[in-house]
Amino acid sequence: MKKTLFLILFLLFAFQSFASYVLIPMDADSQKNHLKAYGITYWTLEQQLKVKWLLNYRGGSFLLPDSERIQRECQIRGVSFEVISDDKAESILQDISSPSKNMEAVVLEKAPKIAVYTPKGKLPWDDAVTMVLTYAEIPYETVYDEEVLKDELLLYDWLHLHHEDFTGQYGKFYARYRQAAWYIEEKKSAEALATKLGYDKVSEEKRDVALKIRDYVVGGGFMFAMCSATDSFDIALSAEDVDICEPMFDGDASDANYQAKIDYNKTFAFKDYTLERSPLVYEFSSIDMTTKRKIPKETDYFSLMDFSAKWDPIPTMLCQNHTALVKGFMGQTTSFDRDEIKSNVLIMGENKTNGEAKYIHGIKGKGFFTFYGGHDPEDYTHKVGDPKTELDLHPTSPGYRLILNNVLFPAAKKKKQKT
Repeated sequence: MKKTLFLILFLLFAFQSFASYVLIPMDADSQKNHLKAYGITYWTLEQQLKVKWLLNYRGGSFLLPDSERIQRECQIRGVSFEVISDDKAESILQDISSPSKNMEAVVLEKAPKIAVYTPKGKLPWDDAVTMVLTYAEIPYETVYDEEVLKDELLLYDWLHLHHEDFTGQYGKFYARYRQAAWYIEEKKSAEALATKLGYDKVSEEKRDVALKIRDYVVGGGFMFAMCSATDSFDIALSAEDVDICEPMFDGDASDANYQAKIDYNKTFAFKDYTLERSPLVYEFSSIDMTTKRKIPKETDYFSLMDFSAKWDPIPTMLCQNHTALVKGFMGQTTSFDRDEIKSNVLIMGENKTNGEAKYIHGIKGKGFFTFYGGHDPEDYTHKVGDPKTELDLHPTSPGYRLILNNVLFPAAKKKKQKT
């Protein structure tokens, strides 16, 4: 009897000693493919397994249950990993839990269902998010105006908006591209879709789409926007009952003195901005810093803010990276004027020398939104017709990591932030 009991205790001790985890390090020295590491984490969640996101530990590493399938998947995708014992994992978690360490272990529970707002036929490399989701092998579905107006956003946990114009001014491309075949075709397609959906003007249809997206966030959704989708979305909300479009966009004159009718109380992030009235200026408003910048490409970087992982896990999650300094990049909306950001919105990335915010986050109702200025983190001045960015050349891109932080964000157990 004693021998049997001893054997059972020995086996239990051995199991606890040798039970193992897969640690996916995310620091600069240990990880050879940061972007695909997010895909492994998402794939693990799809297998109905939980993952611990180790905030501020070795660049925001992931702790996964060990299995041959997970190890094999890491090897296939070229993701660096370490197999560690149960004791080692427990030691790491104890270290992270210390009040003296600015770290936290956040449990990721379920793979979020992802929607990308994009028109049919859009070239996939015109959207940094679709590119990095594809590269990381994270599945997504596309939606556009018809699906949004039918309330199909309720089927998704996370929504991405990119180089979009919610004001009905066709991206303010009129001055340079009004004779281009692609511009004429996009305008024609947008007008046909608005007519199909029962609207007289594209601007009216886009306004209602913006309102539906607002309701999605207020109801508990997660919205991530880049480039011109950031400011044009807020402008559309603030001009809900105001015609801000000139005749070449919607066939009639804009409202007289429309600037005075803008309601900043309706926006998510921005306030006190001045709209750009001229159709010949490639700009929506004073929110964007593109034309106000005097920063050479060689010194164009923005710094990520440092938050308390234990008290403010949400912005900490969104800022996980292997560097605190990230290369800048341009877009129609490159960055945001700090003076025109609401006080309840968190600035998570900034270029102090130019007084601009690059990466911001806020709460709206029960949901969350993140705005990230610029078009493509690895294409400094992306222009119409530029070739695709090959992410195989940038597998450790800090700028693209910020996008993928947002993708995993809805999977986490949330704690109320204090900042």
